[in-house]
Amino acid sequence: MIQKKLYTIEDLKDFDAHQKLGKPGEYPYTRGVYPTMYTERLWTMRQYAGFGTASETNRRFHYLLNEGQTGLSVAFDLPTQLGYDSDDQRASGEIGEVGVAVSTLSDMIEIFNGISLEKVSTSMTINATAPYIFAMYIVTAEKSGVKEKILRGTVQNDPLKEFLARGNYIFPVEPSVKLAIDIWEYCIKNVPGWNFVSISGYHIREAGATAVEELALTFSDGICYVEEAIKRGLNVDDFAPRISFFFGAHNNFLEEIAKFRAARRIWARIMKEKFNAKNPKSQRLRFHTQTCGSTLTAQEPENNIVRVVLQALSSVLGGTQSLHTNSFDEALSLPSEKAVKTALRTQQIIAYESEIPKIIDPLGGSYSIEKLTDGIEEETEALLKTIDEKGGAIECIKSGFSKKLIEESAYHYQLSIEKNDKKILGVNFPKRERIETPIFQLSRELEKERKNFLAKFRKKRDNENLNLSLNRVREKAKTNENLMPYFVEVVRKNATVGDVTDVLIKEFGTYD
Repeated sequence: MIQKKLYTIEDLKDFDAHQKLGKPGEYPYTRGVYPTMYTERLWTMRQYAGFGTASETNRRFHYLLNEGQTGLSVAFDLPTQLGYDSDDQRASGEIGEVGVAVSTLSDMIEIFNGISLEKVSTSMTINATAPYIFAMYIVTAEKSGVKEKILRGTVQNDPLKEFLARGNYIFPVEPSVKLAIDIWEYCIKNVPGWNFVSISGYHIREAGATAVEELALTFSDGICYVEEAIKRGLNVDDFAPRISFFFGAHNNFLEEIAKFRAARRIWARIMKEKFNAKNPKSQRLRFHTQTCGSTLTAQEPENNIVRVVLQALSSVLGGTQSLHTNSFDEALSLPSEKAVKTALRTQQIIAYESEIPKIIDPLGGSYSIEKLTDGIEEETEALLKTIDEKGGAIECIKSGFSKKLIEESAYHYQLSIEKNDKKILGVNFPKRERIETPIFQLSRELEKERKNFLAKFRKKRDNENLNLSLNRVREKAKTNENLMPYFVEVVRKNATVGDVTDVLIKEFGTYD
C-alpha cells in the first residue's frame, strides 16, 4: 500500500476510537486479544527446529530448552511433508535437509526422548501428511504414559496454502480439506488442549505476496475451513476459540505492526458477522509469527541479525502470541548452534531488557499506525470481496487466480530490487560478493543410515496385521467417516508415512 511522508490528526478526523480500537481483550481486539497482554504473560518463544535424524533434532531441542526456549516447533524434511519414506528413491538428496526425517513412530519417539510432553507445548509444521504425523505424536505420548487429553500444542494442518504458495501438496484439494477437518473434529472430541490448525499467511508472504494479499488469502482459506467444519455439523463456538494463525514479519516495520492490528479486527468481524459466533473467544485472532526468511541475505549474513531484531520487534508491538526468530546464517545453510542461540537471545532481550512488554499496545493511537491499520483493513476487505465473487478460496486455487496474484507481486518486488528502487544492503547497496562463512552441514552418511534403519524396521514389524489396518484405512477413505482413529491404529502397528500415503493415493489420487 502507498504510504505518506507525514501523518497528522487530519488523517484521523473521522476516526472513532471506541469503534476502531476499544480496549485490549475486547471486540474488535485491535489492541490485543488479552486485557493484560505481555504485562502478565510473555509470548511463547518457539524456535522452529529440525534437521537430519531424530536423535540430532532431539539434541537441538534439549539445547534450546536449556537456553530458555518456552515451546517446541518441529520442522520436517521435504520427503516427510510429501509422504515419502527416507528409502524412497524420490527422497534421494533431500533427506533431513530442511527438517527432520520422520518415516516411523520410532523416529517420533526419538525426537521427544527425555522431553516431558505433559509439560511442553509442541508445534508441528506439517500439512498434507498432518493427520498421520499427528497420530504419531499422539501414540508417542501414549507410550510415555501421557494421555492425549492433556497434550498442548498446534499442528499447522493448512493444506490450502500449499496449493497457493508452498507446493507441498499430495492429494486433490477437496480430500485434502476433508482430512484437515478430520483433525479438527478429532481434537474437539479427544484432545481439548490442542490447536488443530494454524492457518498460514507466512508461506504466502514468503512466496512474494504483499501484506494485504497475505491477510486476504489467509482469511479466505480460514473462511473455507470454517464453512467445511460447519457442514460437518460442528458448532462454530465449539471450534472457533481454538483456531490459530501464522503470519510472517517482513521488513516494512510500521506496515507490519499495522498489519497485525488490522488482522485482529478483520477476523473478529468475520466470525461475529459472517458466522454469528457468540463466544468472545471465537472472535479472537491468536497468531504465531516468524521473521521472514526471504528477507535474509547470503551477502554479509551478520546484517540479518539486525533485520530479525526489527521484524521480531514489529511482531511484539503488533501483539503476537508466539514468535520464532530466524538465524542469521539461514540464507546459507541450516542454522548453526551459535546462530540459533543469537536468534533466541534476540527474543529474550526484547522480552526482558527492552521494557516494551510493560506497556500494552504502546503504539495505539499513533497517527501513522492507525491510518496504516485502516488502510490495510480496507484493502484486505476489498480483496476478500473479489475472492468471494470468484467463488471462494478453493475456486480461486483451481482457476489460478490466487497463485497469479502472488507471482505478480513477487515479480514486481524482485524488479524493484534489480532496478535499485528498493535498497537491500549487501545485495544492491553496495553490491557485495558472497563471502565464505562457516556453515552447518549434515553427515553424508545420513541417507545410507536411514535406508538401513528402514530395512530393519520393516522386517521386525508384524506386516500381516499392519496390512489389515491399512486396508481398513482405504475402505474408510471411500466414506465420509473421520479417518483419525484409523490413522492412530495403523501408527500403533508401525505403518510408515509412505505406507499411509500410498493407501490414500490409491483412493484419492494426487493433485496436478
